[in-house]
Amino acid sequence: MDGHFTGYASLFGVPDLGRDTVAPGAFAASLARRGGVRMLWQHDPAEPIGTWLSLAEDARGLRVAGRLNLAVQRAREIDALLRDHALDGLSIGFRVVRAVPERGGRRLLAIDLWEVSLVTFPLQPEARIARAFQPRLTARMPRLSAPAPSRLTPSRLAPSRLAPSRLAPSRLAPSRLTPSRLTPSRLALSHLAPAARP
Repeated sequence: MDGHFTGYASLFGVPDLGRDTVAPGAFAASLARRGGVRMLWQHDPAEPIGTWLSLAEDARGLRVAGRLNLAVQRAREIDALLRDHALDGLSIGFRVVRAVPERGGRRLLAIDLWEVSLVTFPLQPEARIARAFQPRLTARMPRLSAPAPSRLTPSRLAPSRLAPSRLAPSRLAPSRLTPSRLTPSRLALSHLAPAARP
């Protein structure tokens, strides 16, 4: 358990819920110039939770790899939520450098990226964490193997364990199953219908 994860913080050509669409290359100048893009919780500057190890554009969008700082209580809580698949949203905090109108919104051509946050509801619904390390319980589960043959050796079912003395006639002597034991008086209706008792 070390808090690592990867995902996409922004997707190119996909409008967000605010009708902004990020163009390929929009982050390039900012990533080349700015160091120390922050990892925050819900865009709150008072809640840094870790470090971005890499932020890079590819054909799909802004791909990120990060590490939660598990010395921070909030980061430990987030790590637990990631492992439980209860949280996976990513969202960018930025300043628009250059944009043009497009289909009732904006096409963002250049962005000054300030931070990337882990969020409950991302403005761009497809911006998600793609992979987190497996839950620690998975690693700790023991493997189940078939019992060794010695556990089921014939000695365990040796005749001495089922010796005739255990089923000797004395145990099932006729006196135990005599007709008197199965007489109508022993199977009378009084056993099946309480109202018919004398």
